[in-house]
Amino acid sequence: MNNSQNKVAKSYAIIGFGKIGKALAKAFARRGIKVSVATTRNPESFAPEAAEIGTGIIPATLADAVKADVIFLAVRFESHPDVAKALPEWQGKIIVDVTNAYGVPLEKLGGLPSAKFVAQAFTGGKLVKGFNHLGAAILDKDPAVHGGSRVVFLASDDEGAAEEIAALAEDLGFAAVKLGGLSEGGLLVQALGNTWGQLIFQDLIKFKS
Repeated sequence: MNNSQNKVAKSYAIIGFGKIGKALAKAFARRGIKVSVATTRNPESFAPEAAEIGTGIIPATLADAVKADVIFLAVRFESHPDVAKALPEWQGKIIVDVTNAYGVPLEKLGGLPSAKFVAQAFTGGKLVKGFNHLGAAILDKDPAVHGGSRVVFLASDDEGAAEEIAALAEDLGFAAVKLGGLSEGGLLVQALGNTWGQLIFQDLIKFKS
């Protein structure tokens, strides 16, 4: 089964260990999938919190975490350039952009959707916008709800990367809904200035037909 092979073949990391980062870590822990977690701090400073979530949640330095194949960017939007500097180029890696650029003036983004602006910083990487439309309190919950699965929206200009993250989302117990490219469907889950995308904060459940 492809999903199982993905779990064996791929390594995962979450950069950022605030409310969103911890909620993502819990999602991995529920399914017994190992994931590294990193911040700009010494890993020992948040090791007890990681251990509380599960044995497969591995505190790491930023330098070690970015060696993963798939990296969840769960930092403040303003901090993404600092993470991008951790590697000279991101070839072969998928970056899942969980940031929200609410309140960031459009001129600061050069007129680009926020995810495209973020993608520019990660030279050579494949960016997927996803997991950002749910608040931390919702993302923190088990995605299995009343016999259905909580929906996560994904958008990417790379179809292969979107497929891979959709498979991972399913492995984590979510129902993945792909919205297309970052400048099309992706705008539904990206903040523009002081306006939230139409699908942000929509907590939807998908049931098997």
